Amino acid sequence: MDIRSYTFNEFVERVRVFHGYAAPGVLVGGFMVDLAYKHLPEEGLFDVLCETPKCLPDAVQLLTPCTMGNGWLTILNTGRYALVIYDKSTGEGVRISMDAAKLDAWPEIKGWFLKLIPKPDQDEERLREEIEAAGSSIFSIRRVRIADCIFRKKRRGAIVICTRCSEAYPVDDGIVCLHCQGEGLYAESD
Repeated sequence: MDIRSYTFNEFVERVRVFHGYAAPGVLVGGFMVDLAYKHLPEEGLFDVLCETPKCLPDAVQLLTPCTMGNGWLTILNTGRYALVIYDKSTGEGVRISMDAAKLDAWPEIKGWFLKLIPKPDQDEERLREEIEAAGSSIFSIRRVRIADCIFRKKRRGAIVICTRCSEAYPVDDGIVCLHCQGEGLYAESD
């Protein structure tokens, strides 16, 4: 079973190199991306919305031109293992999600996905074999249109220098940068 232009084993190796190991979530994500592209026009420019930050974004970055860095991949954590690939100009696309109702035929996938089997007790080889055999049969697919609040492109606007920390930031964030407004990601240490 192929995933985009790769055999399953080639994709496993790409995942190993990119992600650090052949994570089941990235392997499953590869089949999700592949299925989405089978339901989209061959021509077009697409963005991706991932509904989880776990593993799935890596499959997207391996198999599409969409990355966090170029802004074509958005991650909004809804806690669901799903993605939407949609046309940049119309917002029309397809949503692929794991379908728990379809997992009974795949006990190792079900145990991994629903966390019924602790990670140390999972049979990695059997899990990988089930993922390859299941392919896209464990997903739900539906046509969707991205919500306007996601679809609208966010422009950075003008950049100014913060009067408190002297670092550059988008002026739309306020009279000082977000860190100086108290939304910092860290505290200074001595």
